[in-house]
Amino acid sequence: MIKLVGMMDSPYVRRVAISLELYGVEFESQPLSVFSTFEAFSRINPAVKAPTLILDSGIRLMDSSLILNYFEAQAAPERRLLPAVPDALANDLQTLGFILAACEKAVQNVYEHNLRPADKQYSSWGERITIQLLAACKEWNTLLEARPATAVPNQVAVTSTVAWTFIQSMLPHVVNAADFREIQAIAESFESQAVFKKYPFN
Repeated sequence: MIKLVGMMDSPYVRRVAISLELYGVEFESQPLSVFSTFEAFSRINPAVKAPTLILDSGIRLMDSSLILNYFEAQAAPERRLLPAVPDALANDLQTLGFILAACEKAVQNVYEHNLRPADKQYSSWGERITIQLLAACKEWNTLLEARPATAVPNQVAVTSTVAWTFIQSMLPHVVNAADFREIQAIAESFESQAVFKKYPFN
């Protein structure tokens, strides 16, 4: 059976888990940490990158977007999470780009302040990634405002929800939820759905 390696406290791992469920792909979750179980993870993937997905063939896929590209290409039309029409696809990819940029800067922010000793932190770098994080969130929120409301999860909804839950769990003092009402509303709506509850942030 396909194995998904990584912890659900990673928005990227959680993004893949929820998407696989929506694609109808059976998989086994292998909750290894890139920190506390580094050596065990390195035996599966020397790069120790989460998520790592192991296919039945033994091929290892890394990076959430690359993993999802593989399954999106095989999904039945009714299970696809991205549109097929080029203009609509470009619009979704634009939105996903800003969501993933915000997520990346949030992860960098967490690493900078939670892992690096205070006397080793580089204040200019911290300020820069915070500016980038907030700018990406602003574009993300604006792009969501222009989208029609839907209760059916697609890739924008999945990625938006898991990224926002991570940001608000880890950096609520940096990213004020009240400033990004559209993102907050979408996350609240989808986190209440069974597939998101099946793979909670933890």
